[in-house]
Amino acid sequence: QVQLAESGGGSVPAGGSLKLSCVWSGDTRKSYIMAWFRQPRNQEREGVAAFDTDGATVYTDSVKGRFTIDKDIYKHILTLQMNNLKPEDTATYYCAAVPKYHSTRGYVDFPGLTESAYDIWGQGTQVTVSS
Repeated sequence: QVQLAESGGGSVPAGGSLKLSCVWSGDTRKSYIMAWFRQPRNQEREGVAAFDTDGATVYTDSVKGRFTIDKDIYKHILTLQMNNLKPEDTATYYCAAVPKYHSTRGYVDFPGLTESAYDIWGQGTQVTVSS
């Protein structure tokens, strides 16, 4: 099993930038589809960006053009560069993963931002954007 650890959260004014990182450790031999989700206080968790093993990416509409997801498979780091941050981006951000070849589900098609498809989660990192 792989473990995920997020870092890079913080407090910034509107228009500022942050870069989140998610390091995965443990069973790094497998290929993982990975994603960022976020959960504002008292709201449902939502998908932000996802990265398939072939490099395909998907973003939720509200962050397109502002956020960039990237993955370094050699350093085992998933990043989320967040520019032009807005107060509505305030949330706890979570890193999530699912093996491309799952032990029980077999080959996993790219699930994009479907939360239920991911079964490995980090603890989260808080991002606060002030107006």
